[in-house]
Amino acid sequence: MKHVAVIILNWNGKHWLESFLNLVVERSPGARVIVADNGSSDNSQSWVAANAPSVEWLGLGSNHGYAGGYNRALSEIKDVRYAVLMNSDIEPLEGWLAPLVDRMDASENLAAIQPKILDHKRPDHFEYAGAAGGYMDALAYPFAAGRVMSHIEKDHGQYDTVDGQICRKVFWASGACLMVRVSAYQQAGGLDEQLFAHMEEIDLCWRMQLHGYSIEAHGGSSVLHVGGGTLNALSPQKTFLNFRNSLLIVVKNLPTGSAMRILAARLFLDGLAGLVYLRQGKGSHCWAIVRAHRDFYRLFSSFSLRPNAKKGWPSNGRYKGSILWDVYVKKQMVIQPSALATSRH
Repeated sequence: MKHVAVIILNWNGKHWLESFLNLVVERSPGARVIVADNGSSDNSQSWVAANAPSVEWLGLGSNHGYAGGYNRALSEIKDVRYAVLMNSDIEPLEGWLAPLVDRMDASENLAAIQPKILDHKRPDHFEYAGAAGGYMDALAYPFAAGRVMSHIEKDHGQYDTVDGQICRKVFWASGACLMVRVSAYQQAGGLDEQLFAHMEEIDLCWRMQLHGYSIEAHGGSSVLHVGGGTLNALSPQKTFLNFRNSLLIVVKNLPTGSAMRILAARLFLDGLAGLVYLRQGKGSHCWAIVRAHRDFYRLFSSFSLRPNAKKGWPSNGRYKGSILWDVYVKKQMVIQPSALATSRH
């Protein structure tokens, strides 16, 4: 598997490397394991050199974010067909890698694939960041099989196979543990560095599909994710990035008419979300939404008017309903795979 690289992006994450790096090496036989470092100052490099000597170290100089860090890493790492973009707070389970590689080998049209993302603290439950594969509703709100809004399902094998098949086509695969075909990644232009972090894997998967590739989730491979290891889920900065970036990827990837119709609804709903935060006493999160909208307007033209950009809805992984309506009005917390406009094989 020397054509496979597991790339862990690190920024002052020595404590996560201490917890998981040697497990990644042990459970990824034959693959290159590389730490791509975003300018850490916590002695991560010396710890890796002393405690994980088989791991390659790639210093990137400064903090380029998730998108910029991986783009720079993949531009420098040679002779790799498949790269796993892995968060530093991931613990892969035994046998996680081979099923993903085998599936990529079997389908030249497959650009990216994810394992099941399970909660490190509760391994019998899915984890928020991607769960069993990502989807998109009619208003371009992302959600995942096994995780709808804040509702997390217990994993009892319900997504391991669908219609007897172990792989499902999805709209997006989780950036917490994302295997990409490097040639497809490069053809699609890599991760968008203006997004910096959060939603950038959704944008990448969207663009890969517009280039004719597919995205899948594999029910026969699993990893455990601590979650919040790089940016705490309760952080207003995460709220800012999620609200801003979810709007930017709409204007970037959809034709103007479709994007404007969605934005009209989304901006109104974002305002309601801000009021909810205020009622909950979370003024910093309400202000994060205000900042997100302000930054969205500042960046609008640079995203919507990109030359030669392919635009449109991919055919796979779309849910034609509204997640907000289902969750808050119908009180429906689980979306069945049969309700999703996706192909299976």
